[in-house]
Amino acid sequence: MKRIRLTRHATEQRIERGCTEEEVRQAVTLGIREPAKHGRLLCRYNFEYNALWQGRHYAVKQVAPVIAEESAETVVVTVYVFYF
Repeated sequence: MKRIRLTRHATEQRIERGCTEEEVRQAVTLGIREPAKHGRLLCRYNFEYNALWQGRHYAVKQVAPVIAEESAETVVVTVYVFYF
């Protein structure tokens, strides 16, 4: 399995949007992949959440990193997080 590396931007976005590095790694490894812009891939993975985020309760947190597959590693370009 290739190494997963988060860019500085991806790290900043995951923190700002409320997810851990481990959740990003799980989303890359286990998530459903779909095409994204510039030949990249979006990986979607739902986590049971059942907690408050910004004052509202949500049952599910979806972590959706955008990745670029390179020969030696998988680079996480940015991270989106959705709450349901």
